[in-house]
Amino acid sequence: MSSLPTPSPDALEQSARLLEHVTAEIDRAGGWIPFSRYMELALYAPGLGYYSGGARKFGPGGDFITAPELTPLFGQALANQVEQVMRASAPQIIEVGAGTGLLAADLLQELERRGALPERYDILELSGELRERQFDTLAQKVPQLASRVRWLDALPDTFSGVVVANEVLDVMPVHLVVSRSEGLFERGVVFAADAAGHKALRWADTPASGAVADAARALDLPQAQQGEYVTEINLAGRAWVAAWAERLRQGALLLIDYGYPRAEYYLPSRSSGTLLCYYRHHAHGDPFLWPGLNDITAFVDFTAVAEAAFEAGLDVQGYTSQAQFLFNCGVLECLERRGARESADYIRAARAVQRLTTPQEMGELFKVLAVSRGLSGPLLGFLRGDRLHAL
Repeated sequence: MSSLPTPSPDALEQSARLLEHVTAEIDRAGGWIPFSRYMELALYAPGLGYYSGGARKFGPGGDFITAPELTPLFGQALANQVEQVMRASAPQIIEVGAGTGLLAADLLQELERRGALPERYDILELSGELRERQFDTLAQKVPQLASRVRWLDALPDTFSGVVVANEVLDVMPVHLVVSRSEGLFERGVVFAADAAGHKALRWADTPASGAVADAARALDLPQAQQGEYVTEINLAGRAWVAAWAERLRQGALLLIDYGYPRAEYYLPSRSSGTLLCYYRHHAHGDPFLWPGLNDITAFVDFTAVAEAAFEAGLDVQGYTSQAQFLFNCGVLECLERRGARESADYIRAARAVQRLTTPQEMGELFKVLAVSRGLSGPLLGFLRGDRLHAL
């Protein structure tokens, strides 16, 4: 990891406090915790986790850049789909995990231009630091609309309208499953010494049981080429979608993230899984490095998400690539509004759209899944290139 930038002393001190919190949790659990619990603590432990602490996460000065950070054209195109669902259900939006608030600002600004503003724009956000950034972004970008926004601490009891979740499912805690010739195991975390007596967080496997074992067996995981096959199961994502199904009266969830349908996720060649960590725009594979300072993510099994929605009583409306979704929603028409093609603004915007839509960049890696209740007719974003058959 020598290529990674060195954290500041304050950041390292915060990471050390989180490590103490994690090791205490391991002790209380009898010496072993599932990786899902470690990931939950690393990302969301109050005041210490990656998303609940104070580290800057988004943009050039953070650890990664999301689509709204690249260009407002992402939000402007998405507004087409949001408006259609609101007109068919209720003029309300909930954005889950709103990052810096740029997507909220872009959506509100575009919906205002269309004369289709929601009555309310709620943001479900766990991070106090990000809430502050979102508030500041909205006050700067759309001060006339900031009063429509409120922040939620939990899912509402009931809801009609549009739920937008951009890059949310990938940071839900995942269970790590290991398939070997002798059976199925769940990979967890211990705090143990090596031969030299140095104590650190280390991997440890235990026979898989309960819901994790049931989900793994249902996948019929391939045999590894060399010893073991390691992959992720996102039970939290399935439960989250089911929780929305209990609350959604009419409307749709628009889920945007990187991932695959099941047939592509659990390929024999993907024998080490999809888990990745991000620190200062560097990707690496060590989730135990500087706990609380790295984003930890896993690709989304969109088949599992769609199944959970269907089993909970929702309609699976559409599934396609981010590129196809944005084209269907008019991103090129939004680009044309930027003015003369030879202008610097147009050229910058066109490059951003290219990054959002080309297969080599975000266009194919990212997918969009829509699940709904009480909507009739096809959704705009899936009129062409729908891949529901691939799920």
